[in-house]
Amino acid sequence: MRENDADVLIVGGGLAGLTCARELSRAGLTPLVIEASDGVGGRVRTDSVDGFLLDRGFQVLLTAYPTTREVLDYDRLDLRSFEPGALVRVGAGFASVSDPFRRPSEAVATLLAPIGSLADKSRIARLSLALKRRSVEEILGAREDSTLARLSELGFGTDMIERFFRPFLGGVFLDATLQTSSRMFEFVFKMFGSGPVAVPADGMGALAAQLAEELPEGSLRLRESAESVTPRSVKLASGESLNARAVVVAATPSTTRRLAGLDDVPPYLPAICWYFEAEASPVDRGILVLAGDDSGPVTNLAVMSQVSDRYAPPGRHLVSATVLGERSPTPELLEALRTQMRQWYGPAAETWREIRAYSIEEALPDQSLPAGGVSPRPIRTGNGLYVCGDHRVHGSIEGAIQSGLAVADRLVAEFDAAG
Repeated sequence: MRENDADVLIVGGGLAGLTCARELSRAGLTPLVIEASDGVGGRVRTDSVDGFLLDRGFQVLLTAYPTTREVLDYDRLDLRSFEPGALVRVGAGFASVSDPFRRPSEAVATLLAPIGSLADKSRIARLSLALKRRSVEEILGAREDSTLARLSELGFGTDMIERFFRPFLGGVFLDATLQTSSRMFEFVFKMFGSGPVAVPADGMGALAAQLAEELPEGSLRLRESAESVTPRSVKLASGESLNARAVVVAATPSTTRRLAGLDDVPPYLPAICWYFEAEASPVDRGILVLAGDDSGPVTNLAVMSQVSDRYAPPGRHLVSATVLGERSPTPELLEALRTQMRQWYGPAAETWREIRAYSIEEALPDQSLPAGGVSPRPIRTGNGLYVCGDHRVHGSIEGAIQSGLAVADRLVAEFDAAG
């Protein structure tokens, strides 16, 4: 493919842009993806460091996502599942909270866990059943409130909210205040209860790699930054101009705002993900660990090598620890993290070797009601540009993929109508 032979120029090689490009290619059109970095995936990338696989931020795939499971070949991803539920740090120990429908053997331990009342645990079961009966469309079109307000409305007590929902949902939405839209809460809670939570055996970057490998040769240009765009052209930072029948902006939120002139891209929330090498795993299974108290900066922890042994070299373990609301992995923050881990796991935590810390400035969109909540946003601007990204639907892998499909479908329809 010659450089200016594309039907559609797509600025950004994340999940949304790659999905859009693949669907356009399948429809017989010629896309060209322009990506500023050295690889595809955007926020969903995996680095190999000293034999460890490091996802750029703690991420998981909710396998029940309806659109994602149609777009991606799960068998080829070789998915490895987390155990359902979580270990919650309470006092000087950990309590197990599991899904009794998917892990009946853990039901007694869950009932006895010092997290919420028996009535609260019954409410979780009833909520899970109720959401399974409702369609995704019904959930995302329902009355919108904050997650915290909805939990209170459902009758959950303060102890259950503070010890379980705040660290769990706070980690999912990167929002410890639980001001995220109740629509997103109910959608995600339905997904958690409808299928395994997993990662590809070779890291989350495999999602983007699978989409990219299906593109025709010459459909991707890396290390190319877009300086400006029009509905039919992209000017690169190098000075080169590319022309096409349409332009799609699928870049980072800040770049999308700049290039497309959009004022409806919500602010994004930051997070830091710290990775450590451990000789012995602090957790004996692949399960999420939640901070049910206020002992330090870490909201959740997972030993990724317990989920997929490919995340670490033989005989070693990879620990992932997530800190919300911070943009800089300072020495002071690291020391506070280590103090917390010593409280959790004793002197063994002293031996963990820091591998890398990822500071993700634009990790997930703010989905609180003041920021616009969860409602579809236009995929075409007033001046004729097309836009895709999770901010068009909702902040998730599913949202990014859905937005890419929506733009591709619209372009195919408009090209067909134009003849």
